[in-house]
Amino acid sequence: MIVAGLDVGTTSVKGLALDTDDGRVVASAEEGYPFDTPRPGWAEQDPELWWRGSERVLSALSAAAGGDGLGGIGLSGQMHGLVALDSADEVLRPALLWNDQRTAAEAREIEERLGGLEALVRVTGNRSLTGFTAPKLLWMAHHEPELYARIAHVLLPKDYVRLRLCGEHATDVTDASGTLWFDVGKRRWSDTVLDALEVDPAWLPPAEESGVVSGTTPGGVPVAAGAGDQGAGALGVGVDRPGPVSVVLGTSGVVLAGLPAYAAEPEGRVQASCHALPGAWFGMGVILSAAGSLRWLRDVTGDVAFGGLDAEAEKWGPGAEGLTFLPYLTGERTPHFDPGARGAFAGLTVRHDRGALARSVLEGVAFGMRDALDLVASLGGHPRVGRVSGGGAKSDLWMRIMASVLELPLERVAVDEGAAYGAALLGGIAGGAWAKAEEAVQACVRTKATVD
Repeated sequence: MIVAGLDVGTTSVKGLALDTDDGRVVASAEEGYPFDTPRPGWAEQDPELWWRGSERVLSALSAAAGGDGLGGIGLSGQMHGLVALDSADEVLRPALLWNDQRTAAEAREIEERLGGLEALVRVTGNRSLTGFTAPKLLWMAHHEPELYARIAHVLLPKDYVRLRLCGEHATDVTDASGTLWFDVGKRRWSDTVLDALEVDPAWLPPAEESGVVSGTTPGGVPVAAGAGDQGAGALGVGVDRPGPVSVVLGTSGVVLAGLPAYAAEPEGRVQASCHALPGAWFGMGVILSAAGSLRWLRDVTGDVAFGGLDAEAEKWGPGAEGLTFLPYLTGERTPHFDPGARGAFAGLTVRHDRGALARSVLEGVAFGMRDALDLVASLGGHPRVGRVSGGGAKSDLWMRIMASVLELPLERVAVDEGAAYGAALLGGIAGGAWAKAEEAVQACVRTKATVD
């Protein structure tokens, strides 16, 4: 059976077609699109862009599937975005994205309405972040009351694609976990939060388990409920249980571990989420400038390939003669919840060159990821091995540094296709290729050589 996975991202929709017999990727496609920043700190996007891109990607994947067609489709995508619809399912305004920062006042107001940080974490498992969905809707209530009065449905980005694909209002428990309206421990919308924020429960879609069939396309292809990008990505690298840990070195850095039971970090420094498996949860720590820190260094020091930076950094030993880098170039989230945090080099001397700076950046990010790992581990994740993905995973030097700092053996996965691969596994469950996610992971996820 050939199944498809779609990842509705911030700058493109990516899709792949997977052969359920062996997990092989038989085709992939991608369609890019822009997002708008009408004011500093704002980030918006027309949901029609997601749908047009998804149509083209699915057309390419369907052609690759041949005469039998696709056996199932799984959805993933950027989390936290707000899609507000009227009673005719028409989009009321451009979607507010995960990286939109206009809602600082609303994020504080939510915490106050729920009785403070401790009470909010107790109800939702999370603290009120500007990126989450709930502050965005409250911002609409405050600043766009005419549009707010017309709301009939609220969806997340990938779920708008589902609506256009199969006519259903639905989401999944992992994506719902990032809204701040969800009781993560009980895997359902929180009446307490909805009441406090005056949100009509009828606006929210059913929150299904990730592998459940949420609808079918006009051609009869089952569509899985899917997962938010981090939940799907974790599934795609085989983090379906405590032990293996997803270590993502993208622009931001993510450490994600499956938990033996629901748990929340008391100060909300780790994002608590339902996992893409029934009855399972994960804890996720995020540092905001991981590979983004290395990209910044490259951009400000001249035209050099990342491989060239690696070669220069290799000339310096651990610690680069006392040079330290703090990777807080865009504020920080885990463990220091501080959007005002700033990066720094300390210990500079005339002996240090660009290679020393690069070595220090690699080490500084690694120690930031260790901070996140320690908090995730404190929830019971019991990390034993890291499954590494993202652009930074291509660097052998960085992998050695990360393995040393995290004190974990690290493995690259044979197919590093991110959330789209995990979404395809969920599509296979919806299509009947596997009964549950653990079977899909066992059948398809393979690792490469270990870095110690």
